[in-house]
Amino acid sequence: MTDRADLGNPDLNSLHPDVRFTRRGFIASSVATGFALSAGPVMAQTAIKTSAAGLEVGEPRIPVPGGNLPAYFAAPKKAGRHAAVIVIPEIFGMHEYQKDICRRLAKAGYFAITLDPYFRIGDLTKISDFKEVLAAANSLDDAQMLADLDALEAWVEKQPKANAKKLGITGMCRGGRTVWMYVAHSSKIKAGVSWYGGLNPSPPAMPLTPLDVADQLHAPVLGLYGGADQGIPPEMVERMRAALHAFGKDKESIIHVYEGMPHAFHADYRPSYRKEAAEDGWKRMLAWFKKHGVA
Repeated sequence: MTDRADLGNPDLNSLHPDVRFTRRGFIASSVATGFALSAGPVMAQTAIKTSAAGLEVGEPRIPVPGGNLPAYFAAPKKAGRHAAVIVIPEIFGMHEYQKDICRRLAKAGYFAITLDPYFRIGDLTKISDFKEVLAAANSLDDAQMLADLDALEAWVEKQPKANAKKLGITGMCRGGRTVWMYVAHSSKIKAGVSWYGGLNPSPPAMPLTPLDVADQLHAPVLGLYGGADQGIPPEMVERMRAALHAFGKDKESIIHVYEGMPHAFHADYRPSYRKEAAEDGWKRMLAWFKKHGVA
């Protein structure tokens, strides 16, 4: 597992023409569909099971245009306001994996909340055909996604156990892409951690990519990627690193690559799970939040 820091930050003009970009948009790679090519089926249980003992948990429904946004939160039972973390799901939507991540974060002292971004589309955890899941998830347009997160963010601000002035965001796969996009959208986020967030466009719903908004990041983002991710190949990760460098964001945001690791190496309910990389990434995430005031 290496940081690839020894590679330095590639100079924009030294990159291959296909890697060069403008301020408003990168030349998009057409590599596959991106987000979760190594995903196995969604299983009902996670390999890691975190007890809710000592925690306060709940399943609020947050009013948004078109319905009520399903959410799940976990927080320490002890009195006080706790730094908050929004957990963005993968393409499968909100299921036990995301809820367990919230409980893990709550055990670390956070008010953690996840949501089902796809609730208007349907329950994607119950669709067995992966291509159908991907098509459904990719129909969620960015404008809707950002608006729902704004509503979730506003809800968190009103919670007595949440300190929304210390607000972080993390997510895996499609959720990792959302981390980059939302940090560029909201000035209220203090730090983000993107786990193998997709870097390819998927128009018309997702015409832009994290590379396109690299100059607009309001807060530092830690990107955690697998060096053997077939959906997000190394050259795409290097494009993202180059974008951060070109816009002077690499002084705050960084990318760490786990050599030899596949996509979804943190997903303990899938065959892609890699314990060592997952645990190391978790430690890096907590340290990142602490470093940037989300603690």
